[in-house]
Amino acid sequence: MKPSYWMKWGAIAGVTILLTSGCSLMKSGEIDPPPADVAVNDGQGGAVPVSAGVQGQTQPTTLYLKDRNGLIAPVTMNLPKVEGVARKALEFMVEDGASKGQLPKDFMAVLPKGTQIKGLDINQEKKLATVDFSKEFKNYAVQDERRLMEAITWTLTGFSGIDNVQIWLDGKALTEMPVGGTPIDGALTRAIGINLERAEGAEFGQTTPVTLYFQGETSDKTKYYVPVTRMVKRTDDKAKAVMEQLILGPTVKSKLQSVLAPTLEIPKLELGADGVMNVNFTGKLLGTDKKAPSAAIQSVILSLTENAGVSKVQIKVDGNTTVTSTDNQNLSKPVTRPTGLNPIKM
Repeated sequence: MKPSYWMKWGAIAGVTILLTSGCSLMKSGEIDPPPADVAVNDGQGGAVPVSAGVQGQTQPTTLYLKDRNGLIAPVTMNLPKVEGVARKALEFMVEDGASKGQLPKDFMAVLPKGTQIKGLDINQEKKLATVDFSKEFKNYAVQDERRLMEAITWTLTGFSGIDNVQIWLDGKALTEMPVGGTPIDGALTRAIGINLERAEGAEFGQTTPVTLYFQGETSDKTKYYVPVTRMVKRTDDKAKAVMEQLILGPTVKSKLQSVLAPTLEIPKLELGADGVMNVNFTGKLLGTDKKAPSAAIQSVILSLTENAGVSKVQIKVDGNTTVTSTDNQNLSKPVTRPTGLNPIKM
């Protein structure tokens, strides 16, 4: 990344973010509902039940909501199975809207009360989703502006065929957010990061973003994964940086929990031609039961696959693939990223 680009965002927003270019200009009134064949992430079992859709059917969908610590986290819920599920997902993110009384404990909707989705167009060729919000969208507190951008962007880009998001307000494309003025340079992608923070010693304009998954905990002790984009000293080896930062752990301020012991050595990493990242830990990873902590394994898989170039992860211990996790999962073969994150029950 060019230093001047990162420095511009550091000065304007107080944190370093990256926005990609690419617009889809349309006249007011030309935004149509999304096509019915837009796919969604398949969820894992145990998702939150909600009222049924067409013929009582539902489909697991991952929404990004605000947790009790103010962080944006994914939650997989069973939404009514309807045409335009991406639009339905946004409706469930409106305060006191479609999801009222149905969100998991300690999670809150992020879109301001009364916000309507006036239109949602998905350009499959450009992999661009353009969402038009009603005027109520701007009724948020300035301190929530960045989180709001993250929640919208990460929710929509969780759908197959959407890599870019453009936000409109009452029929007009936004070039900056309406309350705090955070600039929007074209279309938003996951490159903007989420729950941004800066590593100690990292200087604006001389950093590389890595997205890490730590654990949060609800007031009733339910654990869930939270993505954090940490700006680290510039490096070309993002995989190594991911593992270094996972071992370093979360900041005290975030109130998140570590997933890897700070005494662990950085594992040997090797990216195969097939896109599989081989992660070779020493025996220190294993507990007294000779099993790998399931939370640690899940975090490693989520974190490495979130960063470019990794499709699957092969876990090894001292070069051996015969590894079992504490939840009795066989890890002898490469593992793909889970399709539904945090299927938390009500």
